[in-house]
Amino acid sequence: MKTYLVTGGAGFIGSNFVLYMLKEHDDIRIVNVDALTYAGNLENLSELEGNERHIFVQADIRDRAAMEALFAQYNPDYVVNFAAESHVDRSITDPGAFASTNVMGTVTLLDSARAAWAQDDGSGGFGEHRFLQVSTDEVYGTLEIGPSNADGSPADPATADFFRETTPLSPHSPYSASKASADFFVLAYGDTYGLPINVTRCSNNYGPFQFPEKLIPLMINNALAHKALPVYGDGLNVRDWLFVEDHCKAIDAVISRGRVGEVYNVGGHNERNNVFIVKKIVEEVSRAVGDEAIDERLITYVTDRAGHDRRYGIAPDKIRDELGWEPETRFEDGIVRTIEWYLAHSEWMEHVTSGAYQDYYERMYSGR
Repeated sequence: MKTYLVTGGAGFIGSNFVLYMLKEHDDIRIVNVDALTYAGNLENLSELEGNERHIFVQADIRDRAAMEALFAQYNPDYVVNFAAESHVDRSITDPGAFASTNVMGTVTLLDSARAAWAQDDGSGGFGEHRFLQVSTDEVYGTLEIGPSNADGSPADPATADFFRETTPLSPHSPYSASKASADFFVLAYGDTYGLPINVTRCSNNYGPFQFPEKLIPLMINNALAHKALPVYGDGLNVRDWLFVEDHCKAIDAVISRGRVGEVYNVGGHNERNNVFIVKKIVEEVSRAVGDEAIDERLITYVTDRAGHDRRYGIAPDKIRDELGWEPETRFEDGIVRTIEWYLAHSEWMEHVTSGAYQDYYERMYSGR
């Protein structure tokens, strides 16, 4: 039985990955490590209660002694590092926290893996292990919006510009700078020490369990409460949207079949601009709950985010050609599934939007 050490496994993408892997593979166990900060939520994992193949440990990846103890106790075959501060607005107000967790936390994990996995035969190798760093397309910077359709998708994808694995990194926010730095450390440990690593860079994820500071769950929650739907700037910033289960499948493919040392871009082929997303949510939520008061009059344009990248677009050709992975979920289908999930889990939303989150929401959007 192979052992996966999954960090940040109580967060949005991490918990979806843990649930997916334990459902799809009956010959693995997962040691799930999460510091349970504001976005880590054990309710995401409630269906695994009593599952002996899921071991949860509350710990911080910056805690070297704790990480070394986990490697010694569980001897993981693979590490999948989701643990990160991930919200751009928070990085603008507190960049040091992002440097600490995203960079130094990753370095601590790398050092722990290198020490635990080093072979005793003098070969300098690390056996059949793998360290996978989950990164983001935001490390590439921004793309120009060329000729596009009304929803923000490229009018002619054959001529549009996209991020590729060879695109130089050019981060524009403290968050993306911290993730780019972590990527460089992971790649450097591969080059310097021969540590078997991979980096995946994904586009914007959406789906169940996403903390409602991000666009889609925030708009769903606000629409249901008849609250203003805050849209930055002119609302025409474009993102490539990836359903979270498709992302989980991509990570699984890279761990099992990816070439050691390689970077793989993971994109959804679902570019949409922000205001189209918000209008689609308004339409679908209004229809789902039968409430005509949920309409586009709730949309409120607020002062744009500092350094707001205009467009992200990923070309996932490499992972398709090498590993046979392609996104399976059209945005029009995925957004309906996502809204249905949030409507069916209103208690989950109530729990995560209480207390400290409300204070944060007021700081971010009040007066803008």
